[in-house]
Amino acid sequence: MSTEGRHRDAGPADGQRVPVSTYRLQISEDLDLFEATRRLGYLRDLGVDWVYLSPLLAAEPGSTHGYDVVAHDHIDPSRGGEAGLAALSAEARRLGMGVLVDIVPNHVGVATPSEDAWWWDVLKHGRESEHASAFDIEWAAGDGRIRVPVIGDDDLEDPAAEGGRIRNLRVVDTPDGAELLYHDNHYPVAPGTWTEGDDANDVHARQAYELVHWQMADENLNYRRFFAINTLAAVRVEDPEVFAESHKEIRRWFEEGLVDGLRVDHPDGLRDPKRYLDDLAELTGGAYVLVEKILEPGEELPETWATAGTTGYDVLAHIDRVLTDPAGQEPLDDLEARLRGGRVDWHRMIHGTKREVADGILNSEVRRITREVRRIVPAGPDATTERVVDAIAELLACFPVYRSYLPEGREHLDQAFAAAREERPDLAATFDVLLPVLGDPWTPPARRFQQTSGMVMAKGVEDCAFYRYSRLTSLNEVGGDPSVFSLDPATFHEHMTVRQGRWPHAMTTLSTHDTKRGEDVRARITALAEVPGAWEQTLDRLLGLVPLPDPGFASLLWQAVVGAWLPSDPDLRDRLHGYAEKAMREAGDRTTWTDPDAAYEAAVHAAVDAAFDDEEVRATIEAFLPRVVGPGWVNALSAKLLSITLPGVPDVYQGSELWEQSLVDPDNRRPVDFDARRTMLEMAEWSPLGEALDDPGSAKLRVAHAALTLRRDRPELFGSYAAVPATGSAADHVLAYDRGGAIAVVTRLPVGLASRGGWGDTTLDLPPGRWRDVVTDRPASPRLAELLDGYPVALLVQED
Repeated sequence: MSTEGRHRDAGPADGQRVPVSTYRLQISEDLDLFEATRRLGYLRDLGVDWVYLSPLLAAEPGSTHGYDVVAHDHIDPSRGGEAGLAALSAEARRLGMGVLVDIVPNHVGVATPSEDAWWWDVLKHGRESEHASAFDIEWAAGDGRIRVPVIGDDDLEDPAAEGGRIRNLRVVDTPDGAELLYHDNHYPVAPGTWTEGDDANDVHARQAYELVHWQMADENLNYRRFFAINTLAAVRVEDPEVFAESHKEIRRWFEEGLVDGLRVDHPDGLRDPKRYLDDLAELTGGAYVLVEKILEPGEELPETWATAGTTGYDVLAHIDRVLTDPAGQEPLDDLEARLRGGRVDWHRMIHGTKREVADGILNSEVRRITREVRRIVPAGPDATTERVVDAIAELLACFPVYRSYLPEGREHLDQAFAAAREERPDLAATFDVLLPVLGDPWTPPARRFQQTSGMVMAKGVEDCAFYRYSRLTSLNEVGGDPSVFSLDPATFHEHMTVRQGRWPHAMTTLSTHDTKRGEDVRARITALAEVPGAWEQTLDRLLGLVPLPDPGFASLLWQAVVGAWLPSDPDLRDRLHGYAEKAMREAGDRTTWTDPDAAYEAAVHAAVDAAFDDEEVRATIEAFLPRVVGPGWVNALSAKLLSITLPGVPDVYQGSELWEQSLVDPDNRRPVDFDARRTMLEMAEWSPLGEALDDPGSAKLRVAHAALTLRRDRPELFGSYAAVPATGSAADHVLAYDRGGAIAVVTRLPVGLASRGGWGDTTLDLPPGRWRDVVTDRPASPRLAELLDGYPVALLVQED
């Protein structure tokens, strides 16, 4: 079926299923497809429409996430294999549910070369391999060999010498032929390149690959990766044969009716995302497809893509900000400035971090673009290699969004050139040379530049600057701009009206496997904006008790502690240590993954231990928590009801129907106790929302169950969007909207509401009729003091 020109408003092809809601499960050896099958009944009872599965194809041995696919022709046996998906699909059909699966078209895992048959064959046969075209390899840049950056610091006899001899390298004979063994890593030996008794280094020199020092990846790698991960090699799905071969199993899923929709991981890494989505639509018969696309503020998803929309980071950013008190911005800005020794300009910061990435871990990609430019542009004083490298790195640092899709997004390229000229007037002539090359959609350097700009943005912003900026860390989330502090209700309604009209089937989410903080950690941190003075006093007290070399990072760390604090969690100490290590190394300004500063890291870990072991530190934390725990639970329920009832397809990340106080991965991929959740749902003993740290979260389960069930069973009530106004003294503390018969009502800024004395005379301007709140299952009053006297949220339907 041709999809050329199919407009995004059409969504999936006629006759194809569209989910009302989804529930994300992280499929692994511990929660395989058979176990997931046993959980479908609970999901159905919760109100979920489709189950949404993490990647299923065969992955690296021991992979807990599945994004390191090693084979495209079968489902990972450790995840349940073909029989597991068949069982899950059959049970989903019996329950009337759909199946959505995450796929990874951009890259494959090569950490264990023997596990990936394509990569093994290319290492063995080089350019003569039948799979050579599957990988994005620049053979000439490696003198005809693939550079594999795995050699450790102590294993090169002469690190300065090109092709230096490698220690701990040996040849072993196997039933399938000889192999090179470097420590525990196996690599193939090409036929005819070895005879018994040959020196391992001499054999290595005859191979189509070259094992090189790990640091060569920064500047001299000659295969494209997923971001800067050397063990994830990019594949060229723009090649029709590669697309066909890498989607064989996915095609089977649709031919056999096992799967109903797909989530496409990292489309920005693809050469031509639009063409890929068109090919995918043809393969699936126009099935429901979502893209993991991060949009910067004001950026729109290309309308020509064959997709129902994004996976929801854009809406997540809106939800968090409409619940953030704008009055907290100035005092928190002042606090950040004091901690950092001066005002922090977010956009200057990310220009610097992106430039660090372009000059550092992704400089190999910059130099590859440069080589492609030099094949087009004659050499000259304005186009020397180093000037072009410098100019391209600057353009990548100045690029305002993840990428363009020329000719779409040309305005973003023009903005990057304009900003780069201001930053580097000394490179003006070089920019003049580059503009026609990078602005032509069909030149190789332009296409590769577009694939690279998103890598630089992700590594420089999400994986670095997010950990260097601590003003209010609930805003440091994937898909959000931390410099945008809050969103007023009127603007929020405008965004949702547009979303209803343009992307009614896009996903809405609060937590994913990639979020930096779980939704309820963010909800509690958001409450800091309402009590900035108390927070500053508490933070100063903590800094006095446990001085850290970087007080700005200390603020980020203590916000994580406050946001995740649950004394009854026996794993909390270890979880916070894991978070602290990742956060300070990702920040990369005082310690890094490759060059850790032992003294600095010890100080940070000591602060984590002090939260548990030092009586004064623990008392300081626990004295402050009552200021934010109750408001945090209110924010959490408001965010949950918003996410389920706003325009789009709501996703519930595994376990987040109860409090979700995870931190960054792998913490957010921990096992979920589904038995406890099922028991709580079956008992239906809904406790009122309290302010206790150990609140069981049944209030959140009640809200999620009521909203999901109504959306699934009464979809006709969710076909439009209109704000519902309020009048009275506390009108700015309510956010309400009518979805076409279902009216959602949530509380915002609960600390300020309490300081006013509550709702007082505030009323909702409800449409005529008798209304009932499905959350509490009781008649609804337009007076908010009555409507929200038990729960801070309500979902109304007409009784008649």
